[in-house]
Amino acid sequence: MLQKLLRGLLSAALLSGAASADSNLAGAVQNPISSLVSVPLKFTFDNGAANGDAGFLNIQPVVPVTVGDWNLVNRFIMPIANAPGGIPGLPTNPGIGSAAHPGGVFGLGDLNYTLFLSPVKPSGGVIWGVGPSITFPTATDARLGSGKWSAGASAVALVQPGWGTYGGLVRHLWSFAGDSSRRDVSQTLIEPFINYNLGDGWYVISDSVVTYDWMATAGNNWTVPVGGGFGKITKWGNQPVNLRTEAYYNVVRPTNGPEWTIGFTVQFLFPKS
Repeated sequence: MLQKLLRGLLSAALLSGAASADSNLAGAVQNPISSLVSVPLKFTFDNGAANGDAGFLNIQPVVPVTVGDWNLVNRFIMPIANAPGGIPGLPTNPGIGSAAHPGGVFGLGDLNYTLFLSPVKPSGGVIWGVGPSITFPTATDARLGSGKWSAGASAVALVQPGWGTYGGLVRHLWSFAGDSSRRDVSQTLIEPFINYNLGDGWYVISDSVVTYDWMATAGNNWTVPVGGGFGKITKWGNQPVNLRTEAYYNVVRPTNGPEWTIGFTVQFLFPKS
């Protein structure tokens, strides 16, 4: 019921005929380390897992600060999960949680913070950023997090030709403290992305989050989704928003991982005046 309601709301918003967004926003929206302040709300629904479907809301505020010739881009991920059948692993952290505890669970997951250092005026046409990333053990239920403090580094690079954007992001995290009874964290994330602009704020996108869990048992390390979606930059009244919907099939996944991931994002944009 919740999935149908949220999908209906997104469809109505995309077809509402709202005023066209400022075309100058397109490049900033498609650049994860731009100087644009934004608050994305990303709704994700996992389907086909052995112990039931799950729903997630990731609140992902991005707050850039310009200091001289550099942008300091603060990115947060605050996950909230609703898993009626319990979850053996989160989409961005496979293997965490336990299928041995099948009861329903709802609550906050582990918070992640990444700081990207990026030049305001990059040379050579390549926009890039690099910086530290840390995950805090804030989960309200053991099945929603690792029980560990984890830290590492993240880097992103992209190019923006006239037709859109393409690039990739990589991150690796290692656990360094936390619950000694929980297994350690060593996880690599690879996120290739491409946007193709169609005009009038519309675009198509593929943004796959590939993960490799170095601590998982053999055959359960990789999660590799394939798919894509579409979106539109528009306005709700005077408020610029970016709306997108996507679907991905996990061609490689852990034994108890979901087959399909369907989701959409409502991203509130706050361009500099």
